Amino acid sequence: MTERMSSTEIRRDHYLNLLIGKKWNGFIKVVTGVLRCGKSFLIFEQFKRHLLESGVAGNQIIEMVFDDPENEECLDYKMFYSPIMELTSDEGPYYVPLDEVQEMEGFEKVLNGLLRRRNLDVYVTGSNARFLSRDIITQFRGRGDEVRMRPLSFSEFMSTYDGEKSDGWAEYVQFGGIPLVVLEGTDEEKMGTLQALNRETYIRDLVERNAIRDDAEFADLLSVLASGIGSLTNPTRMADTFETVKGKGVSPTTVRSWIGFLEDAFVIEEAQRYDIKGRKYIGSPVKYYFSDMGLRNAQIGFRQIEETHIMENVLYTELVSRGYNVDVGVINTSETNAEGGSSRKQLEVDFVCNKGSRRYYVQSAYSLPTHEKTLQEQRSLLKIDDSFKKVIVARDAVAPWYTEEGVLVTGLFDFLLDGESLERL
Repeated sequence: MTERMSSTEIRRDHYLNLLIGKKWNGFIKVVTGVLRCGKSFLIFEQFKRHLLESGVAGNQIIEMVFDDPENEECLDYKMFYSPIMELTSDEGPYYVPLDEVQEMEGFEKVLNGLLRRRNLDVYVTGSNARFLSRDIITQFRGRGDEVRMRPLSFSEFMSTYDGEKSDGWAEYVQFGGIPLVVLEGTDEEKMGTLQALNRETYIRDLVERNAIRDDAEFADLLSVLASGIGSLTNPTRMADTFETVKGKGVSPTTVRSWIGFLEDAFVIEEAQRYDIKGRKYIGSPVKYYFSDMGLRNAQIGFRQIEETHIMENVLYTELVSRGYNVDVGVINTSETNAEGGSSRKQLEVDFVCNKGSRRYYVQSAYSLPTHEKTLQEQRSLLKIDDSFKKVIVARDAVAPWYTEEGVLVTGLFDFLLDGESLERL
């Protein structure tokens, strides 16, 4: 399988439009996301190009890349702050994009200082150490506006892939959507880049940043999570797995801390369980999904490429990237058994998707070869007694159709390639 890319630049219009919509909103725009997902390219290439094409003069864009050796003196915030204040002392307006800003000592003070200047519109990104954290926004005391960026969606991937959708899907579920990897030429190069990124960048950075002493056990935890995507779990269960499978004693408290580090670095995301009828969150156990399938597969040596669970993971990341709050749905119901008695059942809806007043229930189904299989997949959906749209996304479906009970069935590719598919179908 060799990927054929139609160009060397991958448009990230969704995120570009988010930035454009936030211009001069009075906040510092903070682009966060997993390492190598394209944050710097978004700001310094695509957003800058937009500014220039919109009539902004080049001298109105004051940019700085703090991990460039030529800018080493600016790591002293005084050497950066005073000159930029002088350069922008008139009415402006000025745009200030800053990359790897966490390399500068005291960067929080600098950003808060820049925010007080009404003629400056500030955009920042960072990728390691302290800045690679979802709680960085709190350091700006409510004055940061986060743009969460993710690796390429399947739609973004296919926009630059020269081939059939099925071939593109096969590559996407194996190698993921990290732009650097996507633009590699061969499967071997993609695997090598992913393994190096996973080992040297993600694991090493997190171990060093969080002073983790048991780095081998930390990597093992990541493997356990990678092997169990889409499965319910909790720190106690994972600690038990270490004991029984790995023969190692790792406490649930330690496991919980390590999972937190991975979440803060945007490597994994937690999906909580929601009792649909009881209208409340259940808590533990939960599900974890990976931000990128390539990183997940690299961690387990490109084994366990089981498309059923990977498809569920891809659907989750697609839905959250569209701005939905996504939970795992649970329905408690009573059913009559063969003996005529009553038994309690707990059914699962893969995703409960909320955005404002809108809600959608989405079920992931790899295959619907028979009527019986369709009935099985829609069983939990039919137990929901509200009127919100209920959807089954099937890998083998072609054109959208409705079951006799009114559940919409749509194909995976149609769903993923149309960013408004939930609203439009």
